[in-house]
Amino acid sequence: MTTEQMEPETGRTRHADRLRQAIETDIVTGVFRPGERLDEQSLADRFGVSRTPLREALVQLAANGLIKLLPRRGAFVVSLSFQEIVERFEMMAALEGMCAALAARRFNDQDRAALLASLAECEHEARQGDSDSYYLANERFHQLIYTASRNGFLAEQARQLQTRLQPYRRLQLRAGRRIASSFAEHQRIVEAILAGDGERAANEIRDHVLIQGDRLRDFFASLAHADGIAGAG
Repeated sequence: MTTEQMEPETGRTRHADRLRQAIETDIVTGVFRPGERLDEQSLADRFGVSRTPLREALVQLAANGLIKLLPRRGAFVVSLSFQEIVERFEMMAALEGMCAALAARRFNDQDRAALLASLAECEHEARQGDSDSYYLANERFHQLIYTASRNGFLAEQARQLQTRLQPYRRLQLRAGRRIASSFAEHQRIVEAILAGDGERAANEIRDHVLIQGDRLRDFFASLAHADGIAGAG
């Protein structure tokens, strides 16, 4: 019996999460190319694990829309076109705009404290300059806004799309001075929410999420530098 098989369920889940993050990073950075088949045995050997947590990780990646699991054929990296990526960011901006507008009307003292604490965490990570650490703080920041909307269905939809866009949003933070500008945008979003200005909060977070203009060009340059994580087709 392997170590992974002897671990409690929570331990296996955490192990699968770490594997998922490692494989996700390889997909984002072009180690695994669009359309490429992921060989389970090679991955198991590489990470020194049994196939049980590896298969759990692949199921997570499939749920996130990064790979496809095909019966009797295995796991294949999904290839998104630039247009498909932009369309998903547009939908993400719309969902987060609704969350922020509702949060500005419905937040309570606990939400206020959580948002300010999260903003401080984002500031700390922004000063450190590590894009992956900042992304995790950024992810928690956005999820607090989903919660503060007090609309469970809307929050669920936003979280699902956030998960699907996770690798692309992480990669976006590696472009230029995006971390510093992202934190400045977080400050404006929090100011609008705590002022109870739903319209401004929605506009601020939509602009924060959308990739357009110079940011769109920088993002596509990042994708190209990562050796084609999304097909140009």
